[in-house]
Amino acid sequence: MKTTHALVGGLAGACAVTVIHQIVKKYDKQAPRMDLLGMESLTKILDKFNVEKPDEATLYKLTMAGDILSNTIYYAAAGIGAEKTLLKGAVLGSLAGIGAVALPEPMGLDPKHSNRTNETKILSVAYYLVGGLLSSAVMQLLGGRKSKGIKGHIDHLKSNIL
Repeated sequence: MKTTHALVGGLAGACAVTVIHQIVKKYDKQAPRMDLLGMESLTKILDKFNVEKPDEATLYKLTMAGDILSNTIYYAAAGIGAEKTLLKGAVLGSLAGIGAVALPEPMGLDPKHSNRTNETKILSVAYYLVGGLLSSAVMQLLGGRKSKGIKGHIDHLKSNIL
């Protein structure tokens, strides 16, 4: 698979996860708050390197950019190998969601942002699962279109018209 297809698919999944988080948190008090978890994580990293913490708005923007970048690269891994299956995206998404629930506490972060209740835990895993599935689906669509090439599409149209 072309690297660009993998990255575009990864970006689609990363954006989906971010959009889902941002919308659901406005309507559901039990929704995961991965934005707060990310901000806490970034603050700890900045503290470790003795870098002054930016204001809340800047910290939020940096966190969102970092989430999208890291999730894009992570989901792009579904494009590795010859087989382009939704299973790869599902596995990557599920693992990311499980990590979001299981890893904050061992990493010294507040676990309530992703596992406050059973609903929060389920939503955390579900968001990342959706991102993984969408990433793989986009990669498959891009790969399918590209494999025919422009000439292939023109030939297909000619044969159906003539």
